[in-house]
Amino acid sequence: MVEIYIKELMTAAVFSISPETMLSDAIKTMLENRYSCLIVTERDYPVGIITERDIVRLMSEFFSKRPECPILVREVMSVPVATVTENTTLFEALVISTAQKIRHLPVVDGVGRLRGLVTQSDLAKANFHLIEKQREVIEREIDCKTCELQQANEQLKALSMVDALMGIGNRRAMEVDLDHTHALALRYQRTYAVALFDVDYFKSYNDCCGHLAGDDALKTIAEYLQTCIRKSDRLYRYGGEEILLLLPETSPHGAMTLIDRIVEGLSELRLPHPASPLNILTISCGVACQAHEPPHASWKNVLQLADYALYSAKKAGRNQAILADEVVGK
Repeated sequence: MVEIYIKELMTAAVFSISPETMLSDAIKTMLENRYSCLIVTERDYPVGIITERDIVRLMSEFFSKRPECPILVREVMSVPVATVTENTTLFEALVISTAQKIRHLPVVDGVGRLRGLVTQSDLAKANFHLIEKQREVIEREIDCKTCELQQANEQLKALSMVDALMGIGNRRAMEVDLDHTHALALRYQRTYAVALFDVDYFKSYNDCCGHLAGDDALKTIAEYLQTCIRKSDRLYRYGGEEILLLLPETSPHGAMTLIDRIVEGLSELRLPHPASPLNILTISCGVACQAHEPPHASWKNVLQLADYALYSAKKAGRNQAILADEVVGK
């Protein structure tokens, strides 16, 4: 499948301002040029972004409280600024934009200097045309050999970011989101948490109730998890009956407070599981965090710790969550 790269979609003529620009001047520039955003740079490096949403959200508050006080752009710009490179793929940019609800993505070169801007609309239009082209390929191949048709179908599936069964992010989207989140955490000394869930005695559930019932159970659990999390949190199907929850800007204590509530809440639903010692569907969970000091080199290290903590939770009796910090090194 031919990949589309951001450099083919971005707008190269981007107007940038410094953090010391007066807010009134920034607003005037946006109005005169009909810009929906301005990228804030220092020596050609993007350090923030100010959008129409920032202006609408803060204008009333600032000007009602301090009508005579000059306001700098740094007071209202969104930070940290999420960026992509010219060689970021369309799929990767879509995952970042969708998962983090970002409408404008500055495009930077290999050393981080501003090169352009790509919007959520640009990405959505490009993805739509790509899917339509792939659909045409499938339709043309209807009369061809079965293996060629299957290959075209697999390429179409690869464009999706959602797991068809659970209705949450799929494995490919998860890896892109984790990679971007980890890079931001390293760059801006931020933290995030990863929670890895596993349905207890799920093989026994399938053996007892059948695979169709097992699929329904997984969908029910995914829907339950979606009701428990914040808008900024992201759910992905890690594989089989395992689900990954990405918690941006979350400390170990904050993560465990939420995860303990989730684990306990599912057991309180009393969903039947005839093959479980508890007779109800339960989940176990391992939690790990990207710390400031010392930071992990890769999100894979964080995920490995979460997986180890999940194994410890199951070994300790299931239906519980364990933080990696509590078991690593013991």
